[in-house]
Amino acid sequence: MPRLFRPYQPNQTFLLPPDPRDWLPEDHLSYYIDDLVEDLDLSAFHAYYDNDGRGCVPYDPRMMVRIILYGYAVGVTSSRKLEQKMVEDVAFRYLAAGNRPDFHTINAFRQRHREAMQHIFYQVLELARSAGLARLGLVALDGTKVKANAAKDNTLSKDKLDKEEQRLLDDIKRYLDEAERID
Repeated sequence: MPRLFRPYQPNQTFLLPPDPRDWLPEDHLSYYIDDLVEDLDLSAFHAYYDNDGRGCVPYDPRMMVRIILYGYAVGVTSSRKLEQKMVEDVAFRYLAAGNRPDFHTINAFRQRHREAMQHIFYQVLELARSAGLARLGLVALDGTKVKANAAKDNTLSKDKLDKEEQRLLDDIKRYLDEAERID
């Protein structure tokens, strides 16, 4: 008697439209990025487009920022690889809402809005820090006694915080430079 298998019909069409949120776990990073972009100030991107009716209709800046942020979060910075991911990766397809901007469009968006993207990355870092997602160290409380150093030279002064902020801004600029060099 032949073994029974679960139904497998790859060419079967869906009877109802699928919900992309069912394809990823509910705590997936793409959902965080999706919600996060709603809280960001994207006015600099919108101000660029004056709706004069010339040229092609541009992609929504919210979608472009989502795919670029998610790409950086998972280590994909090349415009060509981002384009490929929007075809092959469910999380990218979800964030792009089924849109597929080509690598040239992604690269042009990133170059055109370079300064605004730097501010977006900085906003993301600030939001992550305020939400407790980004820290300079790890604190674990398990009852273990350890030596600690609470000396004044181990705390950050305003000057040191300003230098740290400038270092973060320099890192953001370096990452954007690297992505541009790759493209």
